[in-house]
Amino acid sequence: MKGLKDKRVLITGGASGIGLATVKRFLEEGSRVAVFDRDADGLQRLAADLPLAAAVTVDVSDSESVARAFAQLDETLGGPDILINNAGISIRHNFLEITPAEWEQVVRVDLFGVFYVAQQAARRMVAGGGGAIVNMGSTNGMVGQPFYADYNAAKAGVIELTRSMAIELAPAVRVNAVCPGYVLTPMQEAEYTPEMMAELNAKIPLKRHASPEEVAGLFAFLASEEAPYINGQPIVIDGGEIAGGLCSR
Repeated sequence: MKGLKDKRVLITGGASGIGLATVKRFLEEGSRVAVFDRDADGLQRLAADLPLAAAVTVDVSDSESVARAFAQLDETLGGPDILINNAGISIRHNFLEITPAEWEQVVRVDLFGVFYVAQQAARRMVAGGGGAIVNMGSTNGMVGQPFYADYNAAKAGVIELTRSMAIELAPAVRVNAVCPGYVLTPMQEAEYTPEMMAELNAKIPLKRHASPEEVAGLFAFLASEEAPYINGQPIVIDGGEIAGGLCSR
C-alpha cells in the first residue's frame, strides 16, 4: 500500500487473532509497528518472533494504564502516525442474564478503550502534523444480533465515535472504522462444531467466513495513501452477510 513504509503504527490487541494478522501485514508493508495488549505472555512471544518497535502491556479499559503506555511509547517510538484501534472482547449471554459487571467489562474495553487510546493518539497526531486512525467496529453495531447486547451497544458507539472524531479531527487526521462480520480467528474456530460452521456459512452470500488477513488488508488500505478521501466511514467486510438481513435469521 502506498505511504505505509516507515510509518509509526500502533496496533492494540495485536498479540492474537485479527490484531496479530494486522501486525504482520504492516510489518510486510515496511512500517515500524508497536503493539499494545493486556496479554503480557502473548506480547513477549510476539516480540520474540517479530521485529516490533515496541510491545507494551496495557489495559485499554483503564485510562491511566493507557496514559502510562503512551508515555512509554513516546520514549521508544514516538507518537504514532497510524492507529489501528483493534482491542476488544465479547461475551455470549442472554440479555436477561447479563450482570452489571459483565456489561461494564465489555463496554469499558470495546468503547471506553477505543476512546482512551484514540484520544491519546490523536493528540499526538494533531501536534505532529496529521495521521490516520482506524477503529474496530462490527456489523453487530449496525444490525441487531441476539445474545450480544453489550457488545452490540459498544460497537454502535464506536461507529458514532468514529464519525464524531472524523469531523472534529479533519483535515489533519482521517478516522474510519472497519466493521467485520464473521471472521475465522483461531479462537472462533475452536468454538465451532462442523455443523455450526456449515450453518453459519450458509447464511453468508460468499459462503465462508473472512480470514483475519482479509480484515488486516482493509486496515492497511484505510490507513494508507490509497484512501486519502475516505473519512468518517464504517466500512463493512462481511461477504454480503447484512445486505439482506441474513445475520438475524
